[in-house]
Amino acid sequence: MTSRYHQVYESWKRDPEGFWAEAASAIDWFKRWDKVFDADAGVYGRWFAGAECNTCHNAVDRHVAGGRADQTALIHDSAITGTQRRFTYRELKDEVTALAAVLQDQGVAKGDRVIIYMPMVAEAAFAMLACARLGAIHSVVFGGFAAKELATRIDDSTPKLVVSASCGLEPGRVVSYKPLLDGAIELARHKPERCIILQRPQQGCDMIAGRDVDYAEAVAAARAAGRDVPCVPVAATDPLYVLYTSGTTGQPKGVVRDNGGHMVALHWSMGNQYGVRPGEVFWAASDVGWVVGHSYIVYAPLLAGCTTILFEGKPVGTPDAGTFWRVIAEHKVAALFTAPTAFRAIKKEDPKGEYVRKYDLSGFRTLFLAGERADPETIKWAEAQLGVPVIDHWWQTETGSPISNNPMGLGMLPVKYGSPAVPMPGYDVQVLDDAGHPVAAGTLGNVVVKLPLPPGCLPTLWNADQRFIDSYLSEFPGYYKTADAGFIDAENYLFIMARTDDIINVAGHRLSTGGMEEVIAEHPDVAECAVIGIHDEMKGQVPCGFVVLNSGVTRDIGTIEREIVALVRERIGPVAALKLVVTIKRLPKTRSGKILRGTMQKIADKEAWAMPATIDDPAILDEITAALNDRGIGI
Repeated sequence: MTSRYHQVYESWKRDPEGFWAEAASAIDWFKRWDKVFDADAGVYGRWFAGAECNTCHNAVDRHVAGGRADQTALIHDSAITGTQRRFTYRELKDEVTALAAVLQDQGVAKGDRVIIYMPMVAEAAFAMLACARLGAIHSVVFGGFAAKELATRIDDSTPKLVVSASCGLEPGRVVSYKPLLDGAIELARHKPERCIILQRPQQGCDMIAGRDVDYAEAVAAARAAGRDVPCVPVAATDPLYVLYTSGTTGQPKGVVRDNGGHMVALHWSMGNQYGVRPGEVFWAASDVGWVVGHSYIVYAPLLAGCTTILFEGKPVGTPDAGTFWRVIAEHKVAALFTAPTAFRAIKKEDPKGEYVRKYDLSGFRTLFLAGERADPETIKWAEAQLGVPVIDHWWQTETGSPISNNPMGLGMLPVKYGSPAVPMPGYDVQVLDDAGHPVAAGTLGNVVVKLPLPPGCLPTLWNADQRFIDSYLSEFPGYYKTADAGFIDAENYLFIMARTDDIINVAGHRLSTGGMEEVIAEHPDVAECAVIGIHDEMKGQVPCGFVVLNSGVTRDIGTIEREIVALVRERIGPVAALKLVVTIKRLPKTRSGKILRGTMQKIADKEAWAMPATIDDPAILDEITAALNDRGIGI
């Protein structure tokens, strides 16, 4: 089909307020807005000022009333325990209402904060929706976060209550949550009044009398009493949640998400960007602790009347590299959204795609990748194995939904490898030099978005308006700074090459580490890679490439490393100055799959560094240090 993208994007540019008012007609409002956009409200304006709504009503109740009561709303698939649970929209409403009654009994009311510190269980989604039902503000903290990190979030958000669990599950191990939670509360200056604890059968925990409430017992009592908790009307501009992202000062930044604009943006994205219709199955293989889990495990699919999957497992090892295909086949998934890291892990374990052939994927239509830069080789491998469009798209915790995408619902545009395609309605994306001047097409620079940001984006940081302005708006007045570097080509396709911190300066040449990674990934023996800039007395910085080889590679490592150096020299030229390639077993990553390039660079440059709070396995940094030391670096 011919894409309607250009027509739709132009209609937004002609009349932004009219465009979003029409999109807002898909949402139930208790009271309509006074202004679609109030330019004088907040830091840079607010969407749907004067409107009243409730996110839980739109995600759950209206579907029960509107004919979807018996449709499956949520599937919890735990590859680790080998169990599955399904909830219809009616059953989801019952679970959420009962938990909302429990929260209400503990004094939680509109505007109160609730921290959710949970593993990947259905109850995590129930807790988010129960908070939304009451007009309370939830803050999900990734399960298993260290006590000190959890304590800083408790102090910043000052929650009335914490919802948690006895444990989380990782392949081959149980992670005890309760001691971490108790330790965090002991460290924190602010003391939550209550903790609601889900006791998991894999490992129970001790309860503290007078503070801890048993989740199952309290919910069962509320259900037995037939408690009904109506959805509380909130202002469209009231916060739905606060999601903390790491701050450079060590103090985490609380990204605020409002209710009204968030619903409008997410609902619009499901049909128009992801091309998924009500009643279809959508799977975001992420974690509820990250923005992807908020937007595309819990809220967007339910707002759109879809079936969503909450998956507890890994792309490999639970039990093998075919887990994703098993989930897609069993649950008839139409579209999967995950991180490129997941597919690189699968490709490393199953380079020929033998597991893919074991499952019936005939109902699967589209794979979406985001979170890390999707290198062309990974996309081509996925296309070849799955036989479906593979869409790289780009967005941030701060935006809540894609900035750029190849909009399947509007008709697919041609794919350009290495590009997350084109800006979405609401986003006037531009590339500026360091002085704030526009650069020519194809020129690397700072990727920015002209203000105002569209509905669904952060209006500010939690209790930190000035920090919001300093972090995002001050450097390029009139624009939102994405802190990503890239370029826009002559056809308005965006190419995100690196975080601006990852642009390295080699003898006066600004070079993109992402461009080098793209070339290295083309080597047939390379499963995944990362490039950092390390200090050099002569040139300022020189690139250092880290590579993880495919399983089963037996060739001489020194030969492979020399081939990679030659490949980069051939494709990018001598200016790239890549002479050092280090083969390692694995790359250090956050739990959401982002490679910790900044920490690797500090190790190489012998700079002081702190253990990243979100690291998946701290031992990997010891491996990186040892590998660099073997080459005489970082000693």
